[in-house]
Amino acid sequence: MRNVRPPAVAGMFYPADPSTLRREVEGYLAAASPGGAGAARVKAVIAPHAGYVYSGPTAGFAFTQLAGDAAEIRRIVLLGPAHRVALRGLGLPGSDVFATPLGEVPVAVEAARRVASLPQVAEHAAAHEPEHSLEVELPFLQVVLDDFEVLPLVVGEATGEEVAEVLEAVWGGPETRIVISSDLSHYLPYERARVVDGDTARAIVALQAPLGRGRACGGLPIDGLTVAARRRGMRYGAFDFLEAA
Repeated sequence: MRNVRPPAVAGMFYPADPSTLRREVEGYLAAASPGGAGAARVKAVIAPHAGYVYSGPTAGFAFTQLAGDAAEIRRIVLLGPAHRVALRGLGLPGSDVFATPLGEVPVAVEAARRVASLPQVAEHAAAHEPEHSLEVELPFLQVVLDDFEVLPLVVGEATGEEVAEVLEAVWGGPETRIVISSDLSHYLPYERARVVDGDTARAIVALQAPLGRGRACGGLPIDGLTVAARRRGMRYGAFDFLEAA
């Protein structure tokens, strides 16, 4: 029998009704499409994981960047922070399938076995069960992509080097893309948040690490991507709206 990780936050972070969910996600993607997806091939995106009422427009922009390559993308390496269960290192779900109201996404079993051989990776089903940071990205991927599998990893206490080692193990070619799930500041007054988040965004674009959790709740996964990107001579795209006064 398959081990299915059912949706934990459908009806809370995003609509539980499939038709409503699809329509909402398609709306966010359509609103982000003026100007189109970038001409350059995008290896990785950073997407938010708050409820869609807050994060949907930004998530739409992030995932639109993958739309032009949808036909060749077959695997998504998806990393997000563990919010509810503490763990050391990175956690695999121990599941064969992740389910959302839009259907099921198979887990990349071969890739999971590969990273499971690393000392900082272990199975942590309990950390995945209530976790929203990975789940909320899946409906966007299901709408944007064709057939794909996902390697879902929650990130607990880990260094950027440890996360980068995991990413390198499953880096792959154009068939593999990386999605880092992260919000930025929490609970700050609006004007202060704009300043702090703008500084954080500029640090990310400049490949500065470590961020840690203080500036972004997905700071540790971002640190790992930054380490890997620097090694490979990659760069982030700069988003003008983050520079707005």
